[in-house]
Amino acid sequence: MYNTRRTLSSPSQRPGIRWNLLPLGRPKQYNLPVPHAEILTLKEVADLLRVAEKTVYTMAQSGDLPAFKVRGQWRFRRDDIDRWIDEQTEKKASAGDSDE
Repeated sequence: MYNTRRTLSSPSQRPGIRWNLLPLGRPKQYNLPVPHAEILTLKEVADLLRVAEKTVYTMAQSGDLPAFKVRGQWRFRRDDIDRWIDEQTEKKASAGDSDE
């Protein structure tokens, strides 16, 4: 499907019709104000962490995983998830040091 837009040719020429065919759907890239503000869906986070979607949903709902909702759907900032992973790794390493 295409969106058609009627435009005039350049003013030096006789006015005419030129049809620009623009594909419908979302663009492939967005101009985000923050360069590294990648937003992930629940499924993408589940795939990243290699856990079930229900696990990510439960953790987001309980506040264990940094997340926010957009119209009732959970969204996650990639930077927040990476930071959370680092924190979990540090907690495990410091817990392992105290056991020895």
